[in-house]
Amino acid sequence: MKRSLGGQVLAAVLVNAVYAMKNYPVVLLNTVLAPLSFLLVIFFVSRGALIGEAIEGALIMSMFSSGMGLQTDLSHLKNDFKLQEMVVSSPTTPLLYVAGMALSELVYSLPALAVLTALAAIFLHPGFIEAVSLLGVMLLMFLTSVTLGFTLSTFSSDIMQSFAMSRLISTLFSTLPPVYYPITYIPLPYRYLAYLSPTTYAAGIAQNATGFLQLHSVALLADWAALIGVTPCLALVAAKKARWREV
Repeated sequence: MKRSLGGQVLAAVLVNAVYAMKNYPVVLLNTVLAPLSFLLVIFFVSRGALIGEAIEGALIMSMFSSGMGLQTDLSHLKNDFKLQEMVVSSPTTPLLYVAGMALSELVYSLPALAVLTALAAIFLHPGFIEAVSLLGVMLLMFLTSVTLGFTLSTFSSDIMQSFAMSRLISTLFSTLPPVYYPITYIPLPYRYLAYLSPTTYAAGIAQNATGFLQLHSVALLADWAALIGVTPCLALVAAKKARWREV
């Protein structure tokens, strides 16, 4: 049974990540350039003053976009190859199916993550506690976007619709909120709008961990609580609303 489960996950990684990386290496440029492009813009605009915040923002954006990429891939497999119909009629559970596909998205993002991790090591010099905080934030961002991406993919009826929605959500959640810069740069009357995005809490925790932003202990705990609470809430929505069997 364990071998069967492991084989299904491995198959998802091989088909959805390794195959594309091997046969179409040019598509990897998007995963690398997307977070780095915003990083470079912030770097030049701030004249290097926000390089640390920008690197952390790029890591958060990369993880969030990686999870949201699941929406497009699942929609493609569901609508064009009718794979979800076969999965529904097989012993494979939705959780196992999504876990394998999510892992493939993470593997697909490894080149971008490797570059950003190297930049973080050079410019941030995080200690053990800081590194654990950053990893925790990145993992929660990935789980949040995976859950959201899966739910939306079950409603999508066309790959172009899914692609547009994925890009829109990635932009709204990872570039407009204060992810690449401190939230203190936003004027106070508009600052509260930023808290509508979970990436704002992720960036606040990351920036606080590395000393770029000073948060009161109560505010820090509130950020962690909000970030940790988002994923189970979205998972509940997915369990109730996702059209897993209505293909």
